[in-house]
Amino acid sequence: MKLPDFLTSYRKQSHRLLAQHDEATAMSLAVGGDFETVGVLEFCLLKSLGLRPEQTVVDVGCGSGRLAVQLKDYLSGRYVGLDVVPELHAYARRRCARQDWSFQTATGTVIPEPDRSADFVVFFSVFTHLTHEQTYRYLREAKRVLRPGGTIVFSFLEFALPTHWFIFEHSVADDREDKVLNQFMDRDMIHAFCAHLDLHVERIVDGHIPSIPLDRSIRWADGRESSGMGELGQSICSLKLK
Repeated sequence: MKLPDFLTSYRKQSHRLLAQHDEATAMSLAVGGDFETVGVLEFCLLKSLGLRPEQTVVDVGCGSGRLAVQLKDYLSGRYVGLDVVPELHAYARRRCARQDWSFQTATGTVIPEPDRSADFVVFFSVFTHLTHEQTYRYLREAKRVLRPGGTIVFSFLEFALPTHWFIFEHSVADDREDKVLNQFMDRDMIHAFCAHLDLHVERIVDGHIPSIPLDRSIRWADGRESSGMGELGQSICSLKLK
């Protein structure tokens, strides 16, 4: 069976959601729902990893802007948002209303930024939908655009965590050829990729462990509330240049 292509599958899914829902609902569902809550978690995570207002962030797979919306009043530096669905990053641009920021359509696994130009390159819920070869290419690109001392951050799914297993079961049950791929990674593979790319694994955190210092209380759509520390659900890895 042919693997789903991330360009066509994500565009089809987004267009289907836009046809079925109002724009705000579709834009949230297109990035998995809980638009504000997940955005706050991603924002607080980056701050905990040292993000400062004057720095540059490249947000690969920016979607409809859940992270960008949280950054818009904090980040005075450059922001570059890339996504394969033009409607998503156009919505993010409107929501942020930052004329100095760049939102672009991603056409493959290339980051259209100069060498050593970014302090943070982030991939939230991106490698979860790519082949491993595509993930490796993106990490190679992220290394190229990262400044010395900068950080690469990505979220991922792993079979070792029982909380991620239901996603695999859902993929097994869904035999549509145009479905969005749900991809799992293991930590041995992450370490192997980093060894070949001369990257250092700074830390890996299990997705179900509250490890993100929150600057406010958050509430999920299912009614759960968190304060103090939060978890993203997906596991989190941060990398540095060697």
